[in-house]
Amino acid sequence: MIGSDYSAAMSQIIYKIAPEALWREAEKNGRFTGAAIDVADGFIHFSTAGQVRETAARHFAGQSDLLLIAIDGNRLGDALKYEVSRGGALFPHLYAPLDLEVVIWVKPLPLGTDGLHQFPALEAE
Repeated sequence: MIGSDYSAAMSQIIYKIAPEALWREAEKNGRFTGAAIDVADGFIHFSTAGQVRETAARHFAGQSDLLLIAIDGNRLGDALKYEVSRGGALFPHLYAPLDLEVVIWVKPLPLGTDGLHQFPALEAE
């Protein structure tokens, strides 16, 4: 695990890809406790701007009805850890439910005619 000092030096706008129905349920509850994979792993998986496209391609290929959620990681405190994951890269993981007050925006993540997700402009790219 990487300490919070290192985390603070990294870009703190992080991204979550979620099925729209799951996210809308979180909006009703006021917090997001994670998708099935997050619950199984014991933390909520996020990606940086430089990682999120590959995350979409690897874990959400061909899926429609997805949302891209931008999160202010600076407001997550010590529960946010950057840990080694895919290919040795450091990925943001949240060891707590996500309070929706830290959400910057939520946008659709549609599939293009080429079958790839069409991303909006991202911070820290």
